[in-house]
Amino acid sequence: MTATEAVPAAILRDEAECPFVPLPDMPEGAAMQLVQVDLDEGLWILRNRFPAGVTVPTHKHTGSVYAFTLSGSWKYLEYPEVNTAGSYLYEPAGSVHTLTVPETNDGLTEVWFAIHGCNLILDDEGNVTEVWDAQFILDGYYMLCELHGFDRPNVIGAP
Repeated sequence: MTATEAVPAAILRDEAECPFVPLPDMPEGAAMQLVQVDLDEGLWILRNRFPAGVTVPTHKHTGSVYAFTLSGSWKYLEYPEVNTAGSYLYEPAGSVHTLTVPETNDGLTEVWFAIHGCNLILDDEGNVTEVWDAQFILDGYYMLCELHGFDRPNVIGAP
């Protein structure tokens, strides 16, 4: 056996294979594209598109998050730093924040996220109201794809 025989093949997905779907209860233009999950490891990798003025519910991460901003800008209400196109952000487990996109943005903000664990959605008193994990996001993505007339996408790692 040669070294290349033992190497797993790379997996490629074209953007059309995992379409962007509109996010419910968000302004027009807010959308997500789920590209990979690992349900055993609790990993979900997605791209989000956010129009100006969007605010995502306050949440706490149970695992690490890695974010790369592709276009536009966004920030956390709790911190002064602004993520701009080309910036990278690491969020440690336990971080709590509220993602917001400035009203002054021109065009969509697009961010790539790799999320380990859960997002615990919090109310104003800090109580957990929802739990978003890899399975929840995968099921929701499939549902939204069907709702918007897309074939079931071939998300990497999905059972």
